[in-house]
Amino acid sequence: MQGCYQTKGRGAAVLNSPKLNKGTAFTAEERRMLGLTGLLPPEISTLATQVQRAYFEYERLSDALSKNIYLTALHDRNEVLFYRLFSEHLREMIPIVNDRTVGKAIEQYHHEFRRTRGVYLSIDHAEGIEEAFANLGAGPEDIDLIVATDAEQILGIGDWGVGGIEVSIGKLAIYTAAGGIDPTRVIPVMLDVGTNRESLFSDPMYIGNRHARVRGERYDAFIDTYVNAATKLFPNAVLQWEDFAPGNGRRILHKYRDRICTFNDDMQGTGAITLAAAISALRVCGAPFRNQRVVIFGAGTAGIGVADQLREAMVRDGLSKQDAISRFWCIDQQGLLTTEMSHALRDYQVTYSRPAIESKHWKHDAIGNGVDLAEVMHRVKPTMLIGASNEPGAFSEAIVRQMAAQTDRPIIFTLSNPAARAEAHPADLIAWTEGRGLIATGSPFGPVTYKGVTYSIAQVSNALLYPGLVLGTIVARARRISEQMFAAAASAVSSLVAVRQPGASLLPHIDDLRSVSITVATAVILAARDQGLASDLARIRSSDLTQHVREAMWQPEYRRIEAM
Repeated sequence: MQGCYQTKGRGAAVLNSPKLNKGTAFTAEERRMLGLTGLLPPEISTLATQVQRAYFEYERLSDALSKNIYLTALHDRNEVLFYRLFSEHLREMIPIVNDRTVGKAIEQYHHEFRRTRGVYLSIDHAEGIEEAFANLGAGPEDIDLIVATDAEQILGIGDWGVGGIEVSIGKLAIYTAAGGIDPTRVIPVMLDVGTNRESLFSDPMYIGNRHARVRGERYDAFIDTYVNAATKLFPNAVLQWEDFAPGNGRRILHKYRDRICTFNDDMQGTGAITLAAAISALRVCGAPFRNQRVVIFGAGTAGIGVADQLREAMVRDGLSKQDAISRFWCIDQQGLLTTEMSHALRDYQVTYSRPAIESKHWKHDAIGNGVDLAEVMHRVKPTMLIGASNEPGAFSEAIVRQMAAQTDRPIIFTLSNPAARAEAHPADLIAWTEGRGLIATGSPFGPVTYKGVTYSIAQVSNALLYPGLVLGTIVARARRISEQMFAAAASAVSSLVAVRQPGASLLPHIDDLRSVSITVATAVILAARDQGLASDLARIRSSDLTQHVREAMWQPEYRRIEAM
C-alpha cells in the first residue's frame, strides 16, 4: 500500500475525484467517514472484481472508437481502476489508448469535449504560461514528466489543432501503465499555435485558436517561453516533444537537448527501438555494426531518426562519424538523396545525401524522380533494408529475393503502420528469403510458419523503450538524456530475447511491459551514472538498482483515504 490520501472532501466531491474515487471498493469505515453512506450500493468490491467487470464492459463494445471513449470515461472517473485494467491488457489496449484510434477521438474532440486534463497554452497569450502552470497547484518537486505537442503531425490524421492534447494524455497513460510513472506527477500540455485545417477554425464548435499555424520567430519564441517556464517551475521534470512536424521537431530538439532533460520520441524513441531490433539481428548474424550497408526507404522523421541511432552505433563500433554516414543510402519521394538535391532537401536529410557522382551512371526514373529503390538495391547490395515510407508493397518479391541472394541473413524492417501500409508482410518476406530473413514490423503480426519452423514476428513498438527510458531518467534525476542512455536502453531491450532459437523474435513481446521497463530503467541509470549525469545515486549500490527501480514505480492499487 503506497501510503494514504487525506481529503476534506465529502460525499459527491469524493466520488467525482478520479484520484480518490474507488467506486464500490470504498470500505465501510471510509464510507462512514467520507459521507458516502447511501451513495453507493451496499456490496464492497475488490479491485480485482472491478477490473473483471470493467473488462466485460469493454469487450462488449464493437469498435475501437467506442472502446477509446469507454476507457477515457473510466480514466475520468476512477484512475486506479483505469490503470489496473490498462496495465493488465497492454497489448490489446495500447492501440486503443494511443496509436490510430486516438486519432479518431481527436477528430471528435471539439464536439465531445469532456473533462479537462492537462494544460492548454496559447501562442496568442504566451505571457500567461507561468500562470497556467501555477494554476495546477504543483510545487517544484511535484512533477517528473511533461509531454507537450503542437499537434501538427498526428499519426494518421496530421494537423488537428487543440484536440491534439489527447495525444499527450494517451502517451502519459502508457507511461503510467507500462513504466510505473506516477500519474499525479505528470502534465499533458497542448501548445496551441493555430491550425491549418480550415474545417476546424471555420467550425463554430471548435475550441482552439481560430487562425493559421504561426511559424518562424514568433513560434520559436513561444516554444522558448514554454521551456523556460516549465524548467523554472519544475526543475526536475523531463520534457518530451510529441507529434511535431519534422522541421520544428528537429530544430527544437537540437536547440534544447544539451541544455535540459528532454527528448523527442518520434525521432529518438523510434530510432532507439529499431536499434534494439538491429542489435538482436546482428547477434544472430555475428556481424559488427561497422560492416553494415543500410538502405532506408522513407527519409522522414522516423527514417532519419533510425539512421541517426544506427549511425551512432557504428561510431561506437569504431567508425568515424563520416565513415558511418557513408554506410547509409536514404530514399524519399524524389529518389535516392544526393548532394545535387541539397537545395530541395530538409536540413536533417542533407546529412545523408550521397555524392552525386556516385549514382551519375545509375539508372534514373524516367519521370525525373531520381534513382529508385530497385536500382539502389541492385547497386548497393545492402545487408539491412528499413522501410518507413507508408508505401504498401514497396518491398517487392524481386527486390527482396535479390537482397537475399546477396547476403546470407538479410535484415528487413518494415516500420510503417498500420499493417495495411507495411512495405511487405512478414509471411512474404520469410518465404522470399527462404527463412533466412531477420524481420521486424511496425504493426503487430501473428507468427509465421515456414518449412516447419514457426517465426515470431518482432513488433518495433516504442512502448518497449520510452517508459523505461524515462523511468530510469527520473529515478537517476539525470540532468539530460544522452545518446549513451538511448544506446543502453536499446541494448537492454535486446538482452531480453534469446535470438539464437530458430524463429525467435528480435524483440520482447509487449505483454509484460512493466518488466521490460524495469530492465531498461536500470540500464539507463547505469549509463547516466557512468557519464556523470545522475544526481541521485550516491546512496544506491549497483546491486540494489533493480529493486530500487521496482520500488520507485507507482502501482495501480487503492490507497486508504482518511477524512480531514
